[in-house]
Amino acid sequence: MGKLLKTYITPHPPIIVHEVGLGREAGVQSTINAMNYVAEEIGNLSPGVIIVITPPHSPAFGDAMSISIEKFLYGDFGQFGAPEVSFKLETDVRLSNLIMRKAAAQSLPVAPIDSEASKRYGISSKLDHGAMVPLYFVNNRYRDYKMVYITYGRLGNEKLYHFGRLIRESIEEVASDAVLICSGDLSHRLNIQAPAGYHPKGEEYDSTIVDLLRGADIDKIMDIDKALIEMAAECAYPSIITALGSLDGMDINGEVLSYEGTFGVGYCVAAYSLCNKNSHKDRIDYYYGRKKDITKNLRAKEDEYVRLARESLTHYIKTGKFMDIPDSTSDELLIKKAGVFVSIKKDGMLRGCIGTIEGVHENIAREIIQNAVSAGTRDMRFYEVEEDELDELVFSVDVLGETHPVKNIKELDPVRYGVIVSKGSKRGLLLPNLEGVNTVDEQLNIALNKAGIRNNEDYKIEKFAVYRHF
Repeated sequence: MGKLLKTYITPHPPIIVHEVGLGREAGVQSTINAMNYVAEEIGNLSPGVIIVITPPHSPAFGDAMSISIEKFLYGDFGQFGAPEVSFKLETDVRLSNLIMRKAAAQSLPVAPIDSEASKRYGISSKLDHGAMVPLYFVNNRYRDYKMVYITYGRLGNEKLYHFGRLIRESIEEVASDAVLICSGDLSHRLNIQAPAGYHPKGEEYDSTIVDLLRGADIDKIMDIDKALIEMAAECAYPSIITALGSLDGMDINGEVLSYEGTFGVGYCVAAYSLCNKNSHKDRIDYYYGRKKDITKNLRAKEDEYVRLARESLTHYIKTGKFMDIPDSTSDELLIKKAGVFVSIKKDGMLRGCIGTIEGVHENIAREIIQNAVSAGTRDMRFYEVEEDELDELVFSVDVLGETHPVKNIKELDPVRYGVIVSKGSKRGLLLPNLEGVNTVDEQLNIALNKAGIRNNEDYKIEKFAVYRHF
């Protein structure tokens, strides 16, 4: 039987590869030292397999874990000016397939990726820098391994954690020992030179998660505020949750080896050793049960507006038809007419949002019914909601008040008022009180971007209040 020898969390900035950084990497020497330490430790452990989980930097499935089943994997740093640094790694196809079978048996979405699938879906089958950066350091010290290459999808914490546990269980059914490298960078918004621009929440996020990683406080890491994660503009959190899942049910020893944010992006290196099994630390059933309880409580508190939106999408997904207005619908929804936006979230992340600025149907009830279906099936930013997702969705309904022209931006307040910007036939709307939208400038810029209007053009601004139903 194989064994998961160790789990690592690593960053993946190409600049720490000497042939790419060409001396600039000296600005994050602590990160390089930690990566060299990890590589040396892996060399001493001599695993037969290295499993790497990386963010989807190139096109991939947002709703599934993508696992390569190509016999050999190739990649290089040509994109970063160093094509001479290249990789050819053999895949442990048996272990890759075993992980997929186990995941599928637990209804966790997985997608096998080979050359044919890559062409069909427009997905790169090459190694990206999320895998190559940590393996660059490993390969300088150790090369006698096969690889399992996984690109994460945003499945929600419970499923990512479960997937990590299944990785360890799969390793225990094969002959080779393995290490797991979960790749990702923390906030990309630590200073004004940062790739995503500065945001004060970036530093707060990094400080929070690094402290929790030091203590291996899994429950608190699972509960980090989703709005904070989004404002931090990071790509490590799903990898981290998967890493923690690989430790489920075990006593562990762990440490943060380094953290730096010199270049405006947070780089954290952490390592965890598995000790004895401990049934008190088996958390999968707890996390799934807790999520069901939260959803059940939300359903119990739904008002008429939210319940109608949820029932509308559920009816449409199951029957392919729009529902009739229920006989029990109150006069308020039957008599009044207004614009309505329906927002859908899953695991704290937006899953769809579509609405109307003014009422286009006979009443608010019909507006909700139509827009709930559109939010779940016609928001082009997302794939259509599927039936097995329905129990995980959280709805909110915004009923728009009258619009008022704005002569001075001092009249705006991103918490109290939504905005509509328009020029000619171009029009963009942003609802009020949205996570991550804290200033008037941010609100206007997002609305302008939606409308396709440049901020140096002349445009009209209107504001409106909303009546939000959760």
